[in-house]
Amino acid sequence: MKVLLVAAVVALIHGSHATLLIKGPPQPILMGNHITVECWYSDSEHNISQVHFEVFSKHLQSWVHVPEGIRCFYSTEINQVADSLILSTYRVWGAYWGPYRCVSDNDNVTAPDNASQPLTIKVHYMTDLSLTREGYISYLGVPRELKVRAGEDVVVSCSTSSSEEPSYSWQKEGGDWILPSSKLTLKKVSAMDGGQYTCMAEHPSVESLNKKRTISITVLPEDAPFYESSNGRLMLMTSAAAVALLVLILSMSVFLCRRAKQAKTSKGPIDDRSQKKPIYKTSVESLPSTCGDKQPLV
Repeated sequence: MKVLLVAAVVALIHGSHATLLIKGPPQPILMGNHITVECWYSDSEHNISQVHFEVFSKHLQSWVHVPEGIRCFYSTEINQVADSLILSTYRVWGAYWGPYRCVSDNDNVTAPDNASQPLTIKVHYMTDLSLTREGYISYLGVPRELKVRAGEDVVVSCSTSSSEEPSYSWQKEGGDWILPSSKLTLKKVSAMDGGQYTCMAEHPSVESLNKKRTISITVLPEDAPFYESSNGRLMLMTSAAAVALLVLILSMSVFLCRRAKQAKTSKGPIDDRSQKKPIYKTSVESLPSTCGDKQPLV
């Protein structure tokens, strides 16, 4: 009898809490499009206004509250429509890819009963291509016009961030070849190697999602001045920046030293009571007195 009573109480407790449900796009979304996610209670008597959206953060490895409004990289709106809570996002990109869920703010309901089942939203995206050259600092990238001296080696890599690993290829303008690789390698370049080179990246699942970037390679004579090449200009710019920084540091050091020296010399004499002259009653510095005394006052 006690067992049946306990089972009835447990069933009553669980039955008093409605289930949170979530619904979103069943198919992957192309970046730049619009996403709508809906959340509602299985029992319409519950207040949907006491519910919020959460997304699983890959960086924090935890669930975080979905903010509303315009941010640096995204825009979201959350509205209540009848008994549902609607999350709308505009111009989605790769950051929207991940699990979403609805969570109740009601303190009487604890996990896992206070949240819906996760809904994973997949976004197909591809960022702009970036080019790097071996021997260059990666964050500087590659200039649009790359000037090299004859006989040098040129190795340029092409990369992007994508929802799926893209296929890369290189092609020279006017050439009859296509290099199926993300890396362009030219050994001991000559004048014949000069021209326009284009890197192309194609998404494996979305044909319309592709990027390309073109660079111009100019081959200088082998005896050309070092500063005319892209590598020489980069070294000159780096050296100039280092010299400017060194001059700035030295100037600040001289300024601070002079300021400290001026502050030291501008101080008044040391207040030393032991150097004060004693005042006698019969001296002119003392107040008028009727008694002659040779003892000092101080």
